[in-house]
Amino acid sequence: PFPPHRRYSSSAPCPHVAKSGNESHLEPQSFNTDLVIQLASTPNPKPDVSTFGSTFTDHMLTIEWSATEGWQAPLIKPFGNLSLHPACSSLHYGIQLFEGLKAYRGDDNQLRLFRPMLNMNRMSKSAKRACLPVFDQSELLECIRRLVEIDQDWVPTTDESSLYIRPTFIGTELSLGVKKPAHALLYVILSPVGAYFSVAGALSLWADPKYTRAWRGGTGDCKMGGNYGCSLYAQYEAEDYGCQQVLWLYGEDHQITEAGTMNIFLHWINEEGEEELATPPLDGIILPGVTRQSILELTGKWGEFKVKERYLTMSQLCSALKQQRVKEVFGSGTACMVCPIGHIVYQGESLHIPCQDNNSQLTSRIVKELKDIQVGGCTNTHAH
Repeated sequence: PFPPHRRYSSSAPCPHVAKSGNESHLEPQSFNTDLVIQLASTPNPKPDVSTFGSTFTDHMLTIEWSATEGWQAPLIKPFGNLSLHPACSSLHYGIQLFEGLKAYRGDDNQLRLFRPMLNMNRMSKSAKRACLPVFDQSELLECIRRLVEIDQDWVPTTDESSLYIRPTFIGTELSLGVKKPAHALLYVILSPVGAYFSVAGALSLWADPKYTRAWRGGTGDCKMGGNYGCSLYAQYEAEDYGCQQVLWLYGEDHQITEAGTMNIFLHWINEEGEEELATPPLDGIILPGVTRQSILELTGKWGEFKVKERYLTMSQLCSALKQQRVKEVFGSGTACMVCPIGHIVYQGESLHIPCQDNNSQLTSRIVKELKDIQVGGCTNTHAH
């Protein structure tokens, strides 16, 4: 939970945060001075939440880095445009990454972040893969907490809304040479959001192996913009087939990997006759989602059915559907949390995915328990 609303001066430094000691083969670098805060002179009006990610709060966080001087002072300042050189390496070679987490307002009016250190850890791993500098995760999280605290009036009060937090890390090398950047910018923006999908209910997916989201040895397990930009063409083709999202397949055996921008879960009776909740393993082509990990841990503690990370193929799913062994299929992610899947178009056939009664289906139970944690409705170490 966040502390009570405090009053800031126009340029007030905040206490420096000690290094976290996070394990890494590279030593994480601390930000070199105290966080500086410059408040907006006139707060913007707070509109109703409509399109996901189209409205932004009054302030943003920026932290510059260079190979010669290291991390500069973190700065919280009025929200505004960035100034980038036309040869910036993030624009030409995609040397960039991002994260996504949320702040929730509870019934007690307290704000809570959901498992934010998992996002910091994933962001650090993505940074190493992109040859961007390693940072102290606890220090960045504390800067984000301060940013959310300053703009806490923007956190929605409705049950279906939250404050989306988007940390972004870009190479700002002023050169057309393909090389490790000697300059970088880490910044964080905030956006009050409602539901991610504009249409309520179960999603329909288009599965075609001719498009691949990620491959072994690539960056599918990192949260990089290139993983998403290259998916748009297939996304629009899915719409031509009457589907809302793409079911990404991999390999000759058409392994099920992800659904749109979500991790995917299958609740079924497996080949051995056991009730099982299954999701593809983290083998380098699957993004290690925070919601995914939370669902595995949460349902595993129930002890009511088998919970397993395992490879799943379309032939296994089709066979299970014919034998009526499928209970539910759903996607998970920070933006959507949990989303049921109702249809899959595969090899010219429309596969209907059964959904149990809304009062008993697994997705409803998972959503309820996760929301209770996120808004502080129950005591759990997942909320910080």
